Amino acid sequence: MKVDIKTKAELAQMREACRMSAEIRDICAAAVAPGVTTGEIDDLVVEYCRKHNVGASLYPGGRYAPDFPGHLCVSLNDEVIHGIPDRNRVIMPGDLVKTDVGIRKNGFNGDTSRTVALGVTDPEVLRLVDVTKACLKAGIAACGPGVHLGDVGYAIQKVAEDAGFGVVRDWIGHGVGRTVHEDPEVPNYGKPGTKLVLKPGMTIAIEPMISMTKGGEKTDVLGNGWTVVTQDGSLSAHFEHTVAITDDGCEILTLPADYP
Repeated sequence: MKVDIKTKAELAQMREACRMSAEIRDICAAAVAPGVTTGEIDDLVVEYCRKHNVGASLYPGGRYAPDFPGHLCVSLNDEVIHGIPDRNRVIMPGDLVKTDVGIRKNGFNGDTSRTVALGVTDPEVLRLVDVTKACLKAGIAACGPGVHLGDVGYAIQKVAEDAGFGVVRDWIGHGVGRTVHEDPEVPNYGKPGTKLVLKPGMTIAIEPMISMTKGGEKTDVLGNGWTVVTQDGSLSAHFEHTVAITDDGCEILTLPADYP
């Protein structure tokens, strides 16, 4: 495993890709409404990339997923990640809508996601969303130089499981930089004092994927080869930020939005 350490100059370039990733993430989230199709959300990313002369990290040329048929992932309800945008798929009241997007600029990528609970009134579902946000906050708070990735994963896992929810284990966070997915792996579970030690200049995506039930930890991939769903059909939530490890802690590169 070779983990890329970014220089200060490289981090400055990556900040811009991450700033733009956060901007389009929030544009997409604000567009989630009854009657809107997931394909129309994808159109917003296309328009944004054309306007700013940048690329979408997941689209051809993004290297991680050159065959992914969309410019972002839009996953609904029991879909955990990698939902394919579709002009025939209409978002309805009560849907949990997860948008996952990255922008590529200056040779670097950002990666970020959020969950919109559209017209959801069930307090347990709303609690799932809030706990997933809290998991993200806990994982980021654990980051810093000299910290093991097992400590970060443990912080996320503890918040989720103490709340009675399940942590998806088949899919995890990752390094971000010249490609949208690179070393190291960043699990949302772990044992303190284990795994890679974080160093200044490392850039990682922390992305808790939390299921409504502990049985929802187990996942399948649909026949389209991309979309990940919970095996038991339970709802899931997903939040993600790209983070840079600094000399005295960490910097969230994909602020603002949905960081408590």
